[in-house]
Amino acid sequence: MSKILICDDEASILSILEFTLVTEGYQVVTARDGDEALAMAAAEDPDLIVLDVMMPRRNGVEVCHLLKSGRDTAHIPVVLLTAKGRREDREAGQQAGADSYIAKPFSPQRLVERIQSLLGVRKG
Repeated sequence: MSKILICDDEASILSILEFTLVTEGYQVVTARDGDEALAMAAAEDPDLIVLDVMMPRRNGVEVCHLLKSGRDTAHIPVVLLTAKGRREDREAGQQAGADSYIAKPFSPQRLVERIQSLLGVRKG
């Protein structure tokens, strides 16, 4: 069972994502800000990380950059979620090393499909 770390400062989004991913059979750990996400990534060794971009302390782009430049976390796929859908925002995410970028509002099923793709999971 793949473990996914979800980090979002909005409790409602965190709950929806956690419910959706647990229902799909994933083990889920959560964080509410960038610093907590970094600590959880080190402690939990997740198979994939979903990061909100706009968070207190460290934003998702900063966290992604730190994860991708870390020896023990560089291999972990990172999906950035954001209300910012401009091309410059996507480019900042790509430069930080994000593997995927999804603009809010988004379909939880679309996120699941992206996660499955990044993890190499075949459904059906």
